[in-house]
Amino acid sequence: MASKKITWIGRVISILVCLMFLFSASFKFIDGPQVKEGLTHLGLPERMMLPLGILELACVVIYMIPATSVIGAILLTGYIGGAICTHWRVGDPFFVQILLGILVWLGLYLREDRLKPLLPLRRSA
Repeated sequence: MASKKITWIGRVISILVCLMFLFSASFKFIDGPQVKEGLTHLGLPERMMLPLGILELACVVIYMIPATSVIGAILLTGYIGGAICTHWRVGDPFFVQILLGILVWLGLYLREDRLKPLLPLRRSA
């Protein structure tokens, strides 16, 4: 069983990740000119803005519910993978998306004891 301190660190990381995704999704719902410009730059039609916002929000909600958090992490990883591929295609940097994906799993790993046997960290003998 992980210490309470480690569990809380995982929760804080997960909350920060969720806030970043919620911030991103909220811009897609606001329908601002900067978001439209960003979608155009990425080669995506404006009609994808609302479905992307709904998808992003749904993945975050699933990730925030403890019983479905692993499924949510898998869904967020897929969403981030699509973002990485889209940014890579147009030549934009995608380091932030990679870091976000790592933080999704780090936060979950630190707060979810059931993942530890599945993803054991090696320790020196």
